[in-house]
Amino acid sequence: MALDPISLKLFIRVVEEGRIAAAANSEHIAAAAVSKRLGELEATLGTQLLIRTNKGVVPTAAGLALLGPARAALRGLEQIESQMEDYRLGVRGDVRIAANISSLSQFLPGDLKAFSARYPQVNIHLEESVSTRTLQAVASNSVDLGIFSYGSLPVDLEVRPYRRDQLMLITPADHVLAGRQKVRFRDTLDYPYVGMRADSALSIMMAAAANEMARPWHVRMHVASYDVLCLMVDAGLGLALLPKQVARHHANQLALAVVEMDETWTYRELKLCVRDYAALPVAARLLVDHLQGKL
Repeated sequence: MALDPISLKLFIRVVEEGRIAAAANSEHIAAAAVSKRLGELEATLGTQLLIRTNKGVVPTAAGLALLGPARAALRGLEQIESQMEDYRLGVRGDVRIAANISSLSQFLPGDLKAFSARYPQVNIHLEESVSTRTLQAVASNSVDLGIFSYGSLPVDLEVRPYRRDQLMLITPADHVLAGRQKVRFRDTLDYPYVGMRADSALSIMMAAAANEMARPWHVRMHVASYDVLCLMVDAGLGLALLPKQVARHHANQLALAVVEMDETWTYRELKLCVRDYAALPVAARLLVDHLQGKL
């Protein structure tokens, strides 16, 4: 017979009370049931744990030796129950996120900081991913949720709004377009560009816009980060489009000009997607609600 935590608990209470009847009363159980469990516990361990006297019960040497481990075992079980309750409530767990660089560079750091402050025992596993791959990762259940800006849904994913941003043109400070307040995309196509990686949502959108105008979009090079993109523009290697917050941040660090684009497609909606909100782990649902401002 395996050790029974209820019998261990009754054993500890009997030792503490010194009388079976008092322990039974404390635990709201019949004294005969307590005696039966203690007898089963002694049989399981193959040794006498208690000496019964006219004045009550006292532990044997084996009983005294069992007392400490029994208390530790019950504390361990309580900790297990507490931790599992944390997972049930969502205050403990793991959430997997794939997000595009635009959300990572603008909104997610602050949003995740606030979420982690509220739920410090939720582990967030975050990876940068272009929008098309983010959608595929959510569809294949490789991640719990994704943040993207552009792309066709591979399956019936649930899509929710997250944030909005605006794309701005950055140029070297001495460029001919630097003094403009607004500029049309077609007017920028006379000059070379520095682009983000070719499979990024931003590059796909820009290539599609140029194609609609039957104009070539000359990309001198593709890079993988906004930091490198801005450095290349600062070096005079081309123009670039990037989100407003990022553009203004780097313009303050480098000799760059930021020009507003006079195009409706440069106003973007960043979206959040999941396979099935109701089927998500509780911690992931809490994060989705947090990112949508519902907490």
